[in-house]
Amino acid sequence: MKTPFVSLEQIKEIAKEYPTPFHIYDEAAIRCNARALKSAFAWNKGFKEYFAVKATPNPAIIKILKEEGCGVDCSSYTELMLAERCGLSGTQIMFSSNVTPAKDFEYAAKLGAYINLDDFTHIEYLEKLVGIPETICCRYNPGGHFTLENQIMDNPGDAKYGFTKPQLIEGFKLLKAKGAKHFGIHAFLASNTVTNDYYPTLAEQLFELAVELNKETGANIKFINLSGGVGVSYTPEGVPNDIAVIGEGVRKAFERIMVPAGLGEAAIFTELGRYMLAPYGHLIAQVLHQKHIYKDYIGLDACACNLMRPAMYGSYHHITVLGKEEKPLDHLYDVTGGLCENNDKFAIDRMLPEIEIGDYVAIHDTGAHGFAMGYNYNGKLRSAELLLQEDGGVKLIRRAETPEDYFATLEF
Repeated sequence: MKTPFVSLEQIKEIAKEYPTPFHIYDEAAIRCNARALKSAFAWNKGFKEYFAVKATPNPAIIKILKEEGCGVDCSSYTELMLAERCGLSGTQIMFSSNVTPAKDFEYAAKLGAYINLDDFTHIEYLEKLVGIPETICCRYNPGGHFTLENQIMDNPGDAKYGFTKPQLIEGFKLLKAKGAKHFGIHAFLASNTVTNDYYPTLAEQLFELAVELNKETGANIKFINLSGGVGVSYTPEGVPNDIAVIGEGVRKAFERIMVPAGLGEAAIFTELGRYMLAPYGHLIAQVLHQKHIYKDYIGLDACACNLMRPAMYGSYHHITVLGKEEKPLDHLYDVTGGLCENNDKFAIDRMLPEIEIGDYVAIHDTGAHGFAMGYNYNGKLRSAELLLQEDGGVKLIRRAETPEDYFATLEF
C-alpha cells in the first residue's frame, strides 16, 4: 500500500495558513533518495545526476538536490535562468534542448554549460552563434523499437529527438574538425520504465556505440549520459525500481564493454526527474461537493490544472482519504475537479472509503510533472507549493496565484 507522508492532523494545521489545494514535498525523503542514487553509482568516479528541472522547477527543490551533489538538466532559456539563480553554472548544467532558439544556445554557452546537440544541423547553427566548445555532447536516436525481453517499451523511431548513427559518426568527425576535443553521448529511449533492466540495457547500447565512435572518429569519449526513463510505480501493488541493482547492472556493462576498449575513464551521467521527486510529493485537496446521478461523484477543490496527468494520459494516481486509511474501500466513486471538461477526473470507478464533504485527500506521486504541468484553463489559478522540512516544519516555497497574477499579462 501507499502511505502518505502527512497525517490528517498535520494537514488540518497546515490548511489554517495555506488553503487547499496545494502540492507538498517531503525534504527528508528527497535527500535520502538522492543519496541512494549517488551510492548506487559510486563505482564511477565521474558520476553525476543532472536533475531534470522540467519535472519540478522550484528553487527550493533544486537547492536541496544541489546540496546533495546534483546538477541540473535544462531545456530552455528560462530553466537556464532558474539554474543560474540557484547558484549553478558551468558543468553543473546540462543543456538538452530541441528546436532551440539562438538566445538559448547563447545563454548556455555564457554559463559554460554542457551543450547536448539534438540534430546534425545544429552543429553549424551553434558554430555561427558561439563557436564549438571543447566539450560537446550529441543525442542519439537508434530508430525502431526499444525492447526488453521481447516487450516493446517505446518507439524511438517515432520520436523527434536525436541523431541517427550515420549522422552521429559524421557529426563527431565534423565537430572534431571544428575544434571539439571531448565528447558526450546521450540517449533517452523509453519513459517511466519500472524495471531494473532498462538502464543496464540502454547503457550496453550506448557503451557499444561509444566504442564504435571512438574507433571510427578517434573521439575522446568523456561521458555517457543515460538521461531519464527510470520511473516509479504509481499503483499500490507495483514493485518499485531498485536503484542499487540498476547501478550494479550498469557497472557490469561498463566493465565488460568500456574498460577493455580503453574508455574506463568515462563518466556516467543521469538526468532523472520523475525518479528523484515523484513519490515525495502529494497534491492535497478538500472535498467540496458530492453528486449522485448515474454514477457517484466526489468533487475536489483541485482540478486537472493542478495535476494534468490523469486527464491527459489516463494515468493512475493513488488517492488516500486522510484519517480514513483503515476504513474499508467499499464505495465506488469518480473523483473530479471543477473544469468544464469531462476528462477532469483524478480517478474513475475508484473504490474508496465513504467520503464526506470536508474530507481531505492526498493524491500520491505528484512530486514530478505535477505542479510543473499546471495551466490556467477556465481561469483556474495555480496552487501553492509547500516543503515539509526535515525538522517537521512546513515552508512555503511558492505562493498560490491570485487573480492579479492572471490579469498581469493582459492589456485592456
